[in-house]
Amino acid sequence: MVAARITVNGKETPISPAAPHTTVLDFLRERGLTGTKEGCAEGECGACSVLVARPGVHRPTDWVAVNACLVPVAALDGQEVVTSEGLATADASGTPAVLHPVQEEMAVRGGSQCGYCTPGFICSMASEYYRPDRCAHAGPADGSGDSDGSDGSDGSDGSEHGPNGFDLHALSGNLCRCTGYRPIRDAAFAVGMPAEDDPLARRREQSAPPPVATRYTQDDSAFLRPGSLADAVRLLRERPEAVVVAGSTDWGVEVNIRSRRAGCVVAVDRLPELRTLHTGSDHIEIGAAQTLTEIERRLDGAVPLLAELFPQFASRLIRNSATLGGNLGTGSPIGDSPPVLLALEATLVLADADGEREVPLSDYFTGYRQSVRRPGELIRAVRVPLPLSPVTAFHKIAKRRFDDISSVAVAFALDIEDGTVRKARIGLGGVAATPVRALATEAALEGRPWTAQTAEAAARVLRTEGTPMDDHRASAGYRSAMLGQSLLKLYARTTEAVSS
Repeated sequence: MVAARITVNGKETPISPAAPHTTVLDFLRERGLTGTKEGCAEGECGACSVLVARPGVHRPTDWVAVNACLVPVAALDGQEVVTSEGLATADASGTPAVLHPVQEEMAVRGGSQCGYCTPGFICSMASEYYRPDRCAHAGPADGSGDSDGSDGSDGSDGSEHGPNGFDLHALSGNLCRCTGYRPIRDAAFAVGMPAEDDPLARRREQSAPPPVATRYTQDDSAFLRPGSLADAVRLLRERPEAVVVAGSTDWGVEVNIRSRRAGCVVAVDRLPELRTLHTGSDHIEIGAAQTLTEIERRLDGAVPLLAELFPQFASRLIRNSATLGGNLGTGSPIGDSPPVLLALEATLVLADADGEREVPLSDYFTGYRQSVRRPGELIRAVRVPLPLSPVTAFHKIAKRRFDDISSVAVAFALDIEDGTVRKARIGLGGVAATPVRALATEAALEGRPWTAQTAEAAARVLRTEGTPMDDHRASAGYRSAMLGQSLLKLYARTTEAVSS
């Protein structure tokens, strides 16, 4: 097997002798690329952002920004990485001489003060700069980006898109304590479109590096990437103690903050069998190892409830790595995807060396971070049954608008015909030891007219669902109150839509 290697700013370098748990952040800094900073070590500040060449949704390659503090460098075996230092154009001696357009705009518009967070912002902005369909949201036909958003608007459609199509949500995972964000926003809305001779823009037209089977060992620990699902489940049968990772957005925090180490880590993020998306006559099947960003862009609103979830799930930086399989596999009671998938009546396809089985998500969780998944089993796919309920909503109550953990999460999927609720499915997070269905509330809605009286009565029932607790995010009383309020909010929204 070929020795593990990574290409950084166009130069290939061996990963050895880095330990298997070494993050991309530490690997880069140890090699003098100190623009990549450590801020939080949890994927919340974006100071460590770098670009990775990934298989594209609309083109052969997308430049994707990820948190270097969370990803093991061994996970990028055979892959290409660009840091903030690699964005500038170098002269004949190899010294950066001409700033990248994103760097230039950040400099001239005062988007950098102390400078600590700036390289991370630059990489996240560059990822959005190279997003292939950004031009579809652009305003001026010439793409000059002359408007800096000084009129205070976020785009003619009322969204967070600037006149150049730049989506500010691309920066939701980057924090700055100095600028107040306005100069950064101005810089984002001022960048134009990539020039025809831009090397990173041209790189998008070539295929991304294919995933390679990896067996990287140092001392008594190993990072393994099987080449197929069959290899993966066979390996997990042999090594049941192995830690399974996809985007590493959860495991990376354990490594950094809790100093956890594993004798064997098995990566499943590039397994082709876990990266499918198929729409059949009676269900949509979503591969468990696709990133949330990939799912969002490939579905393109086909599942409205998921489309409402994605912008509220952490940040774009996290969604560029996180997967549905990982979010469900951790079994967290405050994960954002389980309430939505419960409302959608999703099932999970579990695979091991003996074959596959399908389990309703409502039967999957058995206790706090526990599930019916057996040792050696993987979540291969999530299946969402069709047709979809027409009335849906996802309400996330948290202390911050974005990039925060839910205090309460509620997902609704209702079928309302001739003014009567024919079917109701409600998923809850943050109110019990596991994500749960609000069965009593569903029963209080089904068969009844969709009126204010029904909504108020069902809201009283919803307030009693689960076993909410007091903690640093919210009190039990607040959580219960938010459950009831979320149903009243849904009713108000549906009646406003009818009246308008």
